[in-house]
Amino acid sequence: MWIHMTSVFVDDQEKALRFYTDVLEFVKKHDVPMGGADRWLTVVSPEAPDGTELLLEPDGHPAVKPYTTALVDDGIPAAAFAVDDVRAEFERLRELGVHFTQEPLTMGPVTTAVRDDTCGNLIQIVHSE
Repeated sequence: MWIHMTSVFVDDQEKALRFYTDVLEFVKKHDVPMGGADRWLTVVSPEAPDGTELLLEPDGHPAVKPYTTALVDDGIPAAAFAVDDVRAEFERLRELGVHFTQEPLTMGPVTTAVRDDTCGNLIQIVHSE
């Protein structure tokens, strides 16, 4: 068993697609109209195009806004992405205008930082020694 797909709720799929591809450098994998404005929209890491997909899921369900708002208000990331060097990625993203709610923090063998994805979520970047 392995993780095939996971999702983050987004308030605007087109804006999310631009952020996750143009800024984070993921690659669009699926973009299927689902009726109305919603799409089955996934991205993947360019290093693993057949790996785990991230679904940029519309936040239209009534339970989503209270849930995502509570996570953001409490500073809790909705997801974590591994990087080779948190500090280098932090600097790269900050130069692109990405807002971080937590600068790089080393806790034993793990370094993390938390950023705003502009679409309603906090996302952690992490590296383990």
